[in-house]
Amino acid sequence: MINDIISWLTDPANRDDIVQRLLEHLQYVFLATVIAAVIAIPAGMWVGHTGRGKFAVVNLSGFARAIPTLGLLFFIVLWLGPSLSGDIAFLLPSLIVLVVLAIPPILAGTYAGIDEVDPAARDAARGMGMRGWQVLFKVEVPCALPLIFSGLRSALLQVVATATIAATVGLGGLGRFLIDGLAVRDYPQMASGAVLVAALALVIDLIAAVVQRLAVSRGVTGRFRTRRGRPAAGTPAESTAESTTTTATVGTVS
Repeated sequence: MINDIISWLTDPANRDDIVQRLLEHLQYVFLATVIAAVIAIPAGMWVGHTGRGKFAVVNLSGFARAIPTLGLLFFIVLWLGPSLSGDIAFLLPSLIVLVVLAIPPILAGTYAGIDEVDPAARDAARGMGMRGWQVLFKVEVPCALPLIFSGLRSALLQVVATATIAATVGLGGLGRFLIDGLAVRDYPQMASGAVLVAALALVIDLIAAVVQRLAVSRGVTGRFRTRRGRPAAGTPAESTAESTTTTATVGTVS
C-alpha cells in the first residue's frame, strides 16, 4: 500500500489535481478560521476582561464541540439549499459548520488567556492611570497571546481535518480524493488523500508555531536571554545564581 501511495502522489497525471484540491482546501480552512476568529476573539476578550458570561462560555464551548459536524452539514444543506442557487447553496452550509467547529477552541483560549493574567499587572496598569480598554490591549492581550495562539492552532488543526466533509456535498478540497476514491474503490487515492490532509495539518501547525514564536514577547514566554546565552538580570536563574554567590560569600566571611 505504501508503494501505491507513493506512486499515486508522484504520478505527473495527478499533480494538477492535487494542487487544485489543495488550494480549495486552504481556501475553506482559512476563510472559516478567519470568520471564527473575528467572532470568538472579541467575545473571549470581553468575557475575560469583564468576568461576565463565564458560565455561558464554558457550556457553549462544550456544547459546540459535541455537535456532529456531518449531521449538521446535511441539516443546513437541506434547510438553506432550496433558497440558494449555485455553489453557494453548498459552500455556505460547509462554512457555517466549519465556523461552528472553530469557534470553541478560539473562544476558550482567548477567555482563559485574559482571565489568567496576573491581577497585580492589572492593578499596576490602573495605578499608572490606564483606562479599561488600555489595560485590555496593552497588558492583558500581550500576556494572553500564548493561549490565544494555542486556541487558534487547535482550531486550524480541527478545521483542516474536518474540511474534508465539504466533498460530501459536491464541493472540492482534499476530501474529494476520499469521496471519489471510495466511489470507484481506488484505495491508493483514498489513502493518498488522507496523507495529504495529515501533511497539510502538520505544515500549517508548524507555520503557526513559528508565527507564535515571533509574535509573543520573550518576556511572556520566559525565553529572554542575553547575547552570551546567560539568563537576563532578574530572571529566576539569575536570582538563584546571585543567592548562591551571596551565601557562599557569607560562609567564607564567617
